[in-house]
Amino acid sequence: MTTTLIHNAELVATFDDAERELRDASILVSDDRIVAIGSAQEVAAELEAPADRVIDASGQVLLPGLVNTHHHFYQTLTRNLPAGQNAELFDWLVTHYPIWARLDPESLHASSQIAAAELLLSGCTTAADHTYLWPNGARIDDQIAAVSELGLRFHASRGSMSVGESQGGLPPDSVVETEQAILDDTQRAIERYHDAAERAMTRIVVAPCSPFSVSRELMVASAELARHYGVHLHTHLAETRDEEAYCRERFGCTPVEYAEQVGWVGSDVWFAHMVHPHADEIARLGGHYCGASHCPSSNMRLGSGIAPVMAMHRAGMRVGLGVDGSASNDGSHLLAEARQAMLLGRLQGDMGEFTARRMLWFATRGGAAVLGRDDIGQLAVGKAADIIGFRLDSLALAGGALHDPLASLVFCQPPQVELSIVNGVRRVESGQLLGHDLDAMVARHNASARRLIAG
Repeated sequence: MTTTLIHNAELVATFDDAERELRDASILVSDDRIVAIGSAQEVAAELEAPADRVIDASGQVLLPGLVNTHHHFYQTLTRNLPAGQNAELFDWLVTHYPIWARLDPESLHASSQIAAAELLLSGCTTAADHTYLWPNGARIDDQIAAVSELGLRFHASRGSMSVGESQGGLPPDSVVETEQAILDDTQRAIERYHDAAERAMTRIVVAPCSPFSVSRELMVASAELARHYGVHLHTHLAETRDEEAYCRERFGCTPVEYAEQVGWVGSDVWFAHMVHPHADEIARLGGHYCGASHCPSSNMRLGSGIAPVMAMHRAGMRVGLGVDGSASNDGSHLLAEARQAMLLGRLQGDMGEFTARRMLWFATRGGAAVLGRDDIGQLAVGKAADIIGFRLDSLALAGGALHDPLASLVFCQPPQVELSIVNGVRRVESGQLLGHDLDAMVARHNASARRLIAG
């Protein structure tokens, strides 16, 4: 057993059931879980011997590691392509598909490490990735290996596309797979990697890409496979008006109605974006306790619209935040998404609904619920030791942190973390990624990106 004492924090925002915010507080960690939290005296009383490691958190605000509920790690390779800078979703995808068709194990590994590093340095400790094309021998194994090396808690989606252009789908035929191959490899990934245990570091998600890239039969079979193994389901849904037009023309219904028809509702399902659900559909999805990943930067970048976040939340849907693809957001900073969610939401209505604390709740407890987890997203005894710290005397927070340290993380320029602990292991300290040469990672990634674009 290894113990870690984090002490002298100016503020600890727990996001526990009581939503406690503790001044001058400490946290005691044993191996991978929190065993005490409170004042220095209260935590010291739990120590039977001096802690193996002591971390001075003076001048920091501590909170649970942020939970990213939707991402596309491989898209770090295609950020800011000129041809996609001013395109809406369908045109943007058509521009990128031929480039992504050149992915290989090396580029998938390199891009996954860059995405994981960027997330860790910005406060994310758990991420769900959605990769849905696997050309040239690339496999989910490459991503899991890459992310495991950096120590990010990972929900790896075995995504898929099976309906190409020749069958009326959006992607080119060169990037789709046969449905039997998809199901076989998804089953293999679940059996090899999925860990259902508490505080698990790796879980597998079954994730056909979208209604316009897979068949009805694959949606049904994927749901059956996921439920047989007790894993979660994820897909894009109701992202754009074009998607609704496609579904009405091809299936005779809206995207949400289609999801209902193929059995994609329940507490084991979450959808990315949900920008354009109808009011009655939100109520039905809330009744099923479905989840939604709100991706405000990407939705704005592609001109997709503003998701009805609070309507979904009030209806009983589980709501979390996602950075979405690094080619439709061009960044992977979940704290920045909390800020965007707050600012964008204030254009919809009541200023009092879109508060800094509520957006941070979506980024922690909300995200954990979306992923079907109650062991992360909060600082409480028995929960996973996923803890992040931000310096309050940084340039970005100068002045703002004096008045409300926690809210300053959202209202001010989103800073990078000073400290990140994932499952009890230090991954970022003094603002530096531990154990990895970040410059070398970037150089390797950029070489892969140049090769991918050049073909």
